[in-house]
Amino acid sequence: MAVIDADAHVVEWERTWEYMDESEMAFRPRVMVFKDAAQKPSGQRAGEYWMIGGRVFAKDGNIGFDIPKEKREAADIEARLAHMDELGVNVQVLYPSLFLRMMTALPHVDAALCKSYNRWLADIWQAGKGRLRWVVIPPLHYMDKAIEELNFGKQKGACGVFIRGVEGDKLPTDPYFFPLYEEASRLGMPICVHASQGNLEMFDIFGRGASLAQFKFGPINLFASLIGTRLPQKFPDLRWAFVEVSAEWLPYVMNHMEIGIRRQGKTWSDKDLLKDNHIYVACQTSDDLPYILEHVGDDHLVIGTDYGHNDTATEINALRKLKADGKVAATSIDKILGDNPQALYGFH
Repeated sequence: MAVIDADAHVVEWERTWEYMDESEMAFRPRVMVFKDAAQKPSGQRAGEYWMIGGRVFAKDGNIGFDIPKEKREAADIEARLAHMDELGVNVQVLYPSLFLRMMTALPHVDAALCKSYNRWLADIWQAGKGRLRWVVIPPLHYMDKAIEELNFGKQKGACGVFIRGVEGDKLPTDPYFFPLYEEASRLGMPICVHASQGNLEMFDIFGRGASLAQFKFGPINLFASLIGTRLPQKFPDLRWAFVEVSAEWLPYVMNHMEIGIRRQGKTWSDKDLLKDNHIYVACQTSDDLPYILEHVGDDHLVIGTDYGHNDTATEINALRKLKADGKVAATSIDKILGDNPQALYGFH
């Protein structure tokens, strides 16, 4: 059985932006260094920062320094593959780092950043011997360009489409996104909702406290919105993933929705909720997995390591720990590590 890390990361670096066209070079992110606290942006540490579209983002924020730089940035592909061998991982699905938040509200700048990132990932896939798959980032300000990027990604090893729980001033249940879903469905690529923040004002407001609301609440709300709007029924061949928000919230949200549905005099059954809506959720070993499995079963759960990062979802040995904990039956483990991510990402 192939073991699949359903949520690993690459950390963007200077090479990420080398794929920009000559006409786009003015939009290229620049590295700034603040050597002391007096120079640094408000609320930030001293150190290196990206300057992107007039905004500043920490270059080393949420970085897993226990993993060597050349591996987390995929600068040395052979070294990264060797590390995967050590971890017992056959395939990693790569998600971005910087793009977990909206970096600019300028559509043309965002389009240039997405295009360059996607070509960088295509090169990583090309060198990765089929073991480094990735999710394509569509420039959602321009739906025609977004669809072009989906087709480029499909030809270059991408196995999913990255979106955030909020995109600008819209929820992804808005009809504006329907052409994206139609194309993703045609290409057999799932929509992958990662812990993220796609609204600059929300990013700034929620960033003043804990990051729970800043990155986690948008995807969880979108899960409920998908079910409530019956959007998966509109696109019956499209798969959905909710990644790096754990699965601990599933029973709570499902109970909340059941109460609302029953008060409307309608019937509710959560037994096959994930299956009926083609939804997969990435769990963590810190979740109460027996409790979650009791509520949602084992056919639509996956797991990732958050490779390259350092936050509450990061667990470099998560896949091994799932096997060693003894909390989950071996048949369920095989599904979570292999069968389910293969079905989600369309691996054959």
